[in-house]
Amino acid sequence: MRVLLVLPILVPLVTTVALLLAWGRRGLHRRISLAGAIALLAAAVGLLVSVWRHGILATQMGGWPAPFGITLVADLFGAIMVVLGGLMGLAVIVYSLASIDRGRERFGYHPLLHGLLMGVCGAFLTGDIFNLYVWFEVMLISSFVLLALGGEQAQLEGSIKYVALNLLSSALFLSAVGILYGTAGTLNMADLSQRLSAADRPTLVTAMAMLFLVAFGIKAAVFPLFFWLPASYHTPPVAVSAIFAGLLTKVGVYALIRVFTLLFVQDPAFTHNLILLIAGFTMVTGVLGAAVQGELRRILSFHIVSQIGYMVMGLGLLTVAGLAGSIFYIIHHIIVKTNLFLVSGVVHRLGGSYQLSELGGLYRVRAWLAVLFLIPALSLAGIPPLSGFWAKLMLIRAGLESGRGTIVAVALGVSLLTLYSMTKIWAEVFWKAPPGKQSEPAPRKPAAHERLRPRDRLLLYGPVAALATLTVLIGLWAAPVFALAERAAEQLTHPAGYIAAVLAERP
Repeated sequence: MRVLLVLPILVPLVTTVALLLAWGRRGLHRRISLAGAIALLAAAVGLLVSVWRHGILATQMGGWPAPFGITLVADLFGAIMVVLGGLMGLAVIVYSLASIDRGRERFGYHPLLHGLLMGVCGAFLTGDIFNLYVWFEVMLISSFVLLALGGEQAQLEGSIKYVALNLLSSALFLSAVGILYGTAGTLNMADLSQRLSAADRPTLVTAMAMLFLVAFGIKAAVFPLFFWLPASYHTPPVAVSAIFAGLLTKVGVYALIRVFTLLFVQDPAFTHNLILLIAGFTMVTGVLGAAVQGELRRILSFHIVSQIGYMVMGLGLLTVAGLAGSIFYIIHHIIVKTNLFLVSGVVHRLGGSYQLSELGGLYRVRAWLAVLFLIPALSLAGIPPLSGFWAKLMLIRAGLESGRGTIVAVALGVSLLTLYSMTKIWAEVFWKAPPGKQSEPAPRKPAAHERLRPRDRLLLYGPVAALATLTVLIGLWAAPVFALAERAAEQLTHPAGYIAAVLAERP
């Protein structure tokens, strides 16, 4: 069973190597990339099933016992995140087969994407805080090149902002790791959990917690550290925007949840109340930023920021119900947000622009596309019975049970503003008449840039329809997902099982 811990890292690594060996052979590249994505998802599902059945899995690389060696560990939370990474990777790679141009494919789009997936899975599975830094850097390198690939002016401008802030985050992260090692003498997270709980300098531990909060807060794009995200996520091809929107900030959220449930729980009255305050400001600033935008992908980028606040809200509450709500929300949001970016790419393909003022009338010629947009859009706003409704309901209920009425009121208000933004997109892109046309234009034939080969149409619309269907299914059958999230939250709030799985062979 422990081989399943290695496969989500090994599969994208082998895929990347195979793609490099097949350099210059575009058709073979595409087949290898698709096969690697399918294999990664299969390995991730196998890992989740094994953790659900047998409990937390851990293995020590190279035969070195913990805490001296490199540890890979998967609890339910980590396994869920790996599955979501594999699922979004497969959806985006299928979409890319019809949307990424030959030039970007020729210069390494597919190996870079699988390198990114390797870094994402490594971050979710590592049991060592320094190796978490290493996997973050693997992601940063791959994501920076993907962001700049193509060399367009907007891309280069966005990539400079992106890499500058993330390098600052990495420097803070590495500094925090050094101080942590100097204080505790270990970097194994399970061992750190025991040592920090017995530390005789609680103020130093709290200071280290603040360093990690800033470092991971930049990567998660929380208030006030989020401004790099809406300045960069709208610049690359939409497939790259989609994988970034779905996964990259969620790795930062994962890291926050991991360290602030396993390591830094000595002073929750300060640390977690601060996190709760940050969550509220993140929700509000993100949704207000989205409300004033007129470009489709910039609206969606600001909504990433806003929705991060909901995920962090459950961590600030630090209850089983709150963390279960955060995990459910992460599952919902990764699927929905990736899908909305994919839909924006189809809109651009049909309308030739991302500017709302230059779009219109798509409902009359592509009614089914309007429906595929409405499903994730209404789910993002929390409309029942879609997945977002249950995710928000769980968080609101957890907030009320904890007596945190202010953050609950903020969450409800932000949901209304999210609905406003989504209806604005609907009205501008799908419902209003096309620019320069009468208010009730006659149905028209697709323009030249709208005509797609049946194969490309399937590759573009297939992932969108599949993710929309998954959103509906989660909404209609929320109980199994809730049970999974609740069990994962219980493991986070009671880390003794995690510690025992990692340190079982400790000498």
